[in-house]
Amino acid sequence: MSRIGKKPISIPSGIEITVDGTVVNVKKGNKVSSVETHGRVGIEVSDNQIVLSRVDESQQSSAYWGTYRALINNAVVGLSDGFSKSLEINGVGYRAAIKGNALELQLGYSHPINYEIPAGLEITVDKNVINVKGADKQQVGQAAAVIRGFRKPEPYKGKGVKYSDEVIVRKAGKTAKK
Repeated sequence: MSRIGKKPISIPSGIEITVDGTVVNVKKGNKVSSVETHGRVGIEVSDNQIVLSRVDESQQSSAYWGTYRALINNAVVGLSDGFSKSLEINGVGYRAAIKGNALELQLGYSHPINYEIPAGLEITVDKNVINVKGADKQQVGQAAAVIRGFRKPEPYKGKGVKYSDEVIVRKAGKTAKK
C-alpha cells in the first residue's frame, strides 16, 4: 500500500494555496498552477500544510490519493524551486544554439533541427550542455525527452543527445577474424 498520500505537503513562504471546489490553485507572485482533483480526494489546508484524505476505502481511491498528493506537491515545488533537466550532446560536429525563440540543433543530419521553445520553459546552452528549466515538472521532462528524441545516443560510439546522468551501455564493434 502506498504511503505517499499520508504525507502532508508543507507550504513554503511566498506560496499561496486556495481550494476552489475540487481545484487546488498554487500561486506565487503572478504565476499560478492549478490541479483539478475531480472530487476524488478530500483537501484540507491548515498550518502551512496541505493534507489530503481518501474519499472511500476502495483501491482506486487509494491510488488517486497518492497521485493527487504528488501532483499538488510538484506544483508547490515547481513554483518555489523549479525543475530542471540537463542534456549532453556528444559527437563530432554536433552542436546546439539558441536562435530567437527556438533551439537550433545540428545533429549530423543534412539540415538543422529547430525546436520551438514552449511557453513557460527556459532553455540555455553552454558548449555541449542543454539545460531545460521550468515550473511544470511534466513540461520540463517532456521537452527534454523531445530534444533527446531528435538523436538518441547510439551504443557503439555514444554519439547523440543524452541526459547528463544517463549511462550509455557501450557495445563492442565488429572484429576481424584471424
